[in-house]
Amino acid sequence: MFKLLFFVLPLLAFAQSKSGVGRPATADEIRQRNLSISPSGAGLPAGQGTAQQGKSIYDAECASCHGSKLEGDPQKGYPALAGGQGTINTPKPVKTVGSYWPHAPGVFDYIHRAMPYDHPRKLSADQVYAVTAYVLRVNGIVGDAEVMNAKTLPQVKMPNRDGFIPDTRNAKGKKTPAL
Repeated sequence: MFKLLFFVLPLLAFAQSKSGVGRPATADEIRQRNLSISPSGAGLPAGQGTAQQGKSIYDAECASCHGSKLEGDPQKGYPALAGGQGTINTPKPVKTVGSYWPHAPGVFDYIHRAMPYDHPRKLSADQVYAVTAYVLRVNGIVGDAEVMNAKTLPQVKMPNRDGFIPDTRNAKGKKTPAL
């Protein structure tokens, strides 16, 4: 991702300078688009939320696609977000947040970056923490009143956290430390 940015951004700057169209991004515009969140939680924004708060946000913003019980709608291409525990090592794995995702900050990152599908990045950080907490609670990973924030979310142990083999190579094929 970063390599792509380093390649594309100079081209855009060159095109802008030659065409007279557009303007350089301001520092604030760049900061607003810097959405990089690592599995360790680095990059998580300030804010917080609980599953109790997240249910009403989920119902208003997410349930129309993912279902009232997070069951999804496979015929329309909307994945289930809950269920599937114990199926990953079977011939028909059900990949959901609770059965497949290895790191809780990744759940936040995806919701923050891409949801709601028809209006990405609509939700505030507090709302995303709350929806993340709700999705984790429905999957039996956190409690109803547990506060999710930049400190607590990385501490959540996802059921499939150890189900992945980390790629410890860097871009040149040399070994790097695992996350």
